[in-house]
Amino acid sequence: TERVNLWGGSRVLARGVPKRPSGQKRDICNYTRPHRGPRWKDTADTVIIGGGCVGVSLAYHLAKGGMKDVVLLEKSELTAGSTWHAAGLTTYYHPGINLKKVHYDSIKLYETLEAETGQAIGFHQPGSVRIASSAARVDEMKYQMTRTHWHVTQQYLIGPEKVQELFPLLNMDKVLAGLYTPGDGHIDPYSLTMALAAGARMYGAQIYNPAPVTSLKPTADGKWDVQTPHGTILANRIVNTAGFWAREVGKMIGFEHPTIPVHHQYVVTATVPEVKALKKELAVIRDLEGSYYLRQERDGLLFGPYEKMEKMVLQDSWVRDGVPPGFGKELFESDLDRIMEHVEMAMEMVPVLKKADIINVVSGPITYTPDLLPMVGPHQGVRNYWTAIGFGYGIIHAGGIGKFLSDWIRNGEPPYDLIECDPNRYGKWTDVPFICAKARESYGFNNVVGYPKEERFAGRPTSRTSGVYELLKDKASMGFHAGWEQPHWFYKPGDDMGYKPSFRRTNWFGPVGRECQLVMEKVGVIDLTPFGKFIVKGKDSHKLLDRLFANSMPKVGQTNISHMLTPTGRVYAEVTITQLTPGEFLLITGSGSELHDLRWIETEAADGGYDVNISNVTEDVGVLGIAGPNSRKVLQKLTDEDLSEAGFKFLHCKSIKLAGIPVRAIRISYTGELGWELYMDQKNMAAVYQAMMEAGKDEGIDNFGTYAMSSLRLEKGFRGWGAEMNCDTNPLEAGLDYFIKLNKPADFIGKAALQEIKAKGLKRKLSYITVDTDDIDPEGNETVWHNGKVVGNTTSGAYSYSSQQSLAFAYLPLELSSVGQKVEVELLGRKYAAMVIQEPLVLTEPTRTRLQKKTKETGCSQTCTKIVL
Repeated sequence: TERVNLWGGSRVLARGVPKRPSGQKRDICNYTRPHRGPRWKDTADTVIIGGGCVGVSLAYHLAKGGMKDVVLLEKSELTAGSTWHAAGLTTYYHPGINLKKVHYDSIKLYETLEAETGQAIGFHQPGSVRIASSAARVDEMKYQMTRTHWHVTQQYLIGPEKVQELFPLLNMDKVLAGLYTPGDGHIDPYSLTMALAAGARMYGAQIYNPAPVTSLKPTADGKWDVQTPHGTILANRIVNTAGFWAREVGKMIGFEHPTIPVHHQYVVTATVPEVKALKKELAVIRDLEGSYYLRQERDGLLFGPYEKMEKMVLQDSWVRDGVPPGFGKELFESDLDRIMEHVEMAMEMVPVLKKADIINVVSGPITYTPDLLPMVGPHQGVRNYWTAIGFGYGIIHAGGIGKFLSDWIRNGEPPYDLIECDPNRYGKWTDVPFICAKARESYGFNNVVGYPKEERFAGRPTSRTSGVYELLKDKASMGFHAGWEQPHWFYKPGDDMGYKPSFRRTNWFGPVGRECQLVMEKVGVIDLTPFGKFIVKGKDSHKLLDRLFANSMPKVGQTNISHMLTPTGRVYAEVTITQLTPGEFLLITGSGSELHDLRWIETEAADGGYDVNISNVTEDVGVLGIAGPNSRKVLQKLTDEDLSEAGFKFLHCKSIKLAGIPVRAIRISYTGELGWELYMDQKNMAAVYQAMMEAGKDEGIDNFGTYAMSSLRLEKGFRGWGAEMNCDTNPLEAGLDYFIKLNKPADFIGKAALQEIKAKGLKRKLSYITVDTDDIDPEGNETVWHNGKVVGNTTSGAYSYSSQQSLAFAYLPLELSSVGQKVEVELLGRKYAAMVIQEPLVLTEPTRTRLQKKTKETGCSQTCTKIVL
């Protein structure tokens, strides 16, 4: 084995190892030394399991933040696993809104870490360019620019001339534009990890290695006995940062974490004369059509492709059989044949590669999750077990994620919303075939065009299909929601069918308008089964929910909308609550929030010692929504229950029978029109659905999907969790005052903070705006401008088919939130005129009904019930 320094640090790669049979690994090191380091502790506040860059970053941030009782356990050596052989790329860019913050925090830490710790980290910041060589790619870059201006990161859409200036060795024949991010670059992963470890020790954390964890035992009071060959540590919490060993750690406590190692290859060349002759370091480039990254490595080049799903290799045996004992600083056998298509594209784009000699091909395991995002945060189902695993890009995530988790652990709530990385977005439906299919798809999707409303189809459907899925699957364009298949929109003869993504209005635009008209004028049915559904009951159920939620609890047979807040008064969740019987509550939340919300509820119940029983009935209960002016007529044909306005009031709940089938009906509708949600046993869904469709023939009944529901809810001014409200917002600025009962006796979580926020006054406000667009509509997270300056951002948007104009919610400074205020919304690189209007644009059905009643009572001759303002 020849050890060569490729990175300006102390990183080691293996070279010249004889070929072994396919599937075997290169064995560089075998760590059998006894434990070394400080005296072994038998208690700790936090035990971190895994010594890659993410684990040591967390140890560093916790200790620097004042938590001195931190222990990191590494089974062999720091960086063993995926860290040591990573390509080390660092970039501010990320299409995810808050993951931009993670990248930003990482780079800002890396810029100062060497001075802080005295450890060289080999950090280079020549900038990076994402190359566009197709019109769709240019649109994607414009789309991403609209989501960047309201962030602190600098990012620029540049022309071919500037691209060539930053990377003069490019063949410019196909280059149309570039997305340039100054400050990007690369870092030596080994040296970075050692610097973070030095910083962690400097601030008081202890790092033990080799110290493999052999067992994890929960204690009755929510702590953990962490067992190793050297002794046992009693920890207040444990954090799994074990990389491709994360599944093994999870299995110790009964979890099958959906992570899988992928074989990722990159190539390092010898000195290239044209590179050596350059006056300054080349920017890192990402040729998105060629699906590879390329950067300067000393006087040569480093090139890393992402192979297509039919060629890339998964180490799926590790998922089935476990990681081979002792695997640490090893590599897989390389396979240049797999990447030759990308090599040829790279040589066309960077011609000097054609005569460059390869001195190293690195093929190592990198851990993937099904959606390519890591799993970060506390895990539902057990107390005080956290994860920071599944990092396909661990180097750029390490610094920011360490800070994010440290803040959450020390302060009791996340510093900002990062639900897309919540480990609880996965459940038992993420079986091994699904993991493998999605990892193949995600690896190949690394550089595909990222469209709005993106759908990926590998591994679908999962075991999560509703009772009407078979009836609807061939009639609709299906969306994927937390494992469920749910109709986005429905086909009719003559429609342009199928999933056809675009940055502009596409084939679903007309059909969704048709469905909106259906609900506004007749009656529509929608499958809402993906909702998360919990039953909370027991002696302390009312007391627990009064502590968790800012609204008062509904009476028996009634329903309301309630919000869980963080201790600092931000919106953690929005939940529909119904009291079914005395002390028995049905809680409904969004599909993507199911285990996210359940974990929060379970944690408070356990920590507070409440006598309650909490059941997750999400997969057992099917849900159909029916909405529209004819919905009462349809349902009344199927039941003897009085469904009149007087007999079944808005926000009330009853157990009824529809066509003889038991159903729990709640008078509520997320479209804002007359409607009910019908909860039933999954096995009865098809029968209830078919009975409604038959009964509604004369009333013009038909199906509608979630796209229409989104348009209708926006017309009515309904806020959406994850858009208008989340852990980045408080309920007062989000306009949720009606649901917040600051005067209720219970000391709900966040109450004191909210009182303080109210006393100080708001600095911004959620505003309702119309946007003068053409063939494009706001989606959310676009930049809002005023007088040439960035003043805010949209949160969600859609086309209003009732008023035939684009609508959006946007956070604006208080001084720009008055009705009539003009601003601009940036869409695909163009600023469109927008104006703050009075909300809602369309009154809800209950409001219209009240106005009609008032008109009759007062004899008012004015048109009080006009719905389009």
